[in-house]
Amino acid sequence: MKGQIDHIGKVVSITPQTTTVAFVSHAACSSCKAAALCGMSEAEEKALQLPTDPYATYSVGDEVKIVLKATMGFKAVWLAYFLPLLLLLALCLGLILGGVGELAAGLSGIGAVALYYLALYFFREKLQNEYVFTIQSL
Repeated sequence: MKGQIDHIGKVVSITPQTTTVAFVSHAACSSCKAAALCGMSEAEEKALQLPTDPYATYSVGDEVKIVLKATMGFKAVWLAYFLPLLLLLALCLGLILGGVGELAAGLSGIGAVALYYLALYFFREKLQNEYVFTIQSL
């Protein structure tokens, strides 16, 4: 469906607090016709723990669809890739234009990106609450 990211998975366990769904995550290039030739395609089995819905009709072993709004996926890409890249480029270029040596500018940029990812790590619980997956029966 348009506007959402979904994966088919299997319910592995259900507790009163969490439901664990295992699914296979495919790389974006896995649908390419040449994926088998280039060796870049990859598939990885992952398990996702979601809050248990007390009114759920699925049970352990059932195939389900886990769904996330596409806007949340774009937000994750923005936070994980684009903002650190912009930070790195802006800091390095700004320092070089300000007369600082390339080595110092590069190390400062890498340090700033490391601090950025450390901040993301400390705010992971807040961010985790924003990304709400839902389970749909098939």
